[in-house]
This record gives sequence, structure tokens and C-alpha cells, in this order.
Amino acid sequence: MRSVRARIRVVTALLSLCVLAIGPALAQGQGQGQGQGQNQERRQEAKYRFDDAQRSVVRNYYQEAANNAGPGGCPPGLAKKQNGCMPPGQARKWEMGRQLPRDVTYYSVPDAISQQLGMAPEGHKYVRVASDILLITETAGVVIDAILGQ
Repeated sequence: MRSVRARIRVVTALLSLCVLAIGPALAQGQGQGQGQGQNQERRQEAKYRFDDAQRSVVRNYYQEAANNAGPGGCPPGLAKKQNGCMPPGQARKWEMGRQLPRDVTYYSVPDAISQQLGMAPEGHKYVRVASDILLITETAGVVIDAILGQ
């Protein structure tokens, strides 16, 4: 009877050691797999960027708008800030590679720009935040690329 109990203790101890030795290796493997998936997703998203022609379209649009605004288009204090006439605290609350904060209001891109940008990549959309044009994911609202308005 004692030898059976002794054998059970030895087997239990060995199993415990195996679990302690294998557990971190399994956890590390799972973490690497998830990281690899995220890296692959980032590489896939990296191919969706505004090109030079699209950037020119936006620059020209805002340059023409500024020329047509005439005097009084933007208050002198805000015009000096070079942030698209946004009041303090409202300018650029978004970050590249991050989800748009819930308190950031975005709008559809003006038709004059939208027609020249073409269709957004599948699963993405173009939006306007202040005078910035952003390419974001449709599901999570992550900022993939941006063209700064002013």
C-alpha cells in the first residue's frame, strides 16, 4: 500500500514538473502567433496609402478654397496657427495607426475631392476631420493614412 502511494506521489510530482516546464513554452508560442498575425495585418494595411496625385488633389482643393475665401475667411489669430482655422483644443485629436477617438467628429469628404481620389480600398473609407482627409478602416476606425489640410 505504501509503495503505491509513493509511486502516485512520484508520478504526480513528475507531471507537475512537466506542466511547469511546458506551460511557458506554450504561452510563448501563442503570443508569437498573435504577434505574427498583427504584423501581417500591419503589412497589409501599409499598402493602402495616399499617393502623390491624391495629395496634390487635396492641396489644390484647399489652396483654391483659401484663395476664394478672401479677407475674413479665417480670423487673424487662427490664421496664424496654420491649423485650418480650428479653435484651440479642436485641432488634430487623431493619431496615425490608432482608432479615431469617440469625441472626434468626422464628415464625408467634399465631392470635389472624393471624385478625384477614387474609390477607397475595400474595407476602408475616406473621411474629413477638420481640414484633414483620412483613410480609415470601416470596422474599427483606425487611421491608416492622412493628408493634412492646412
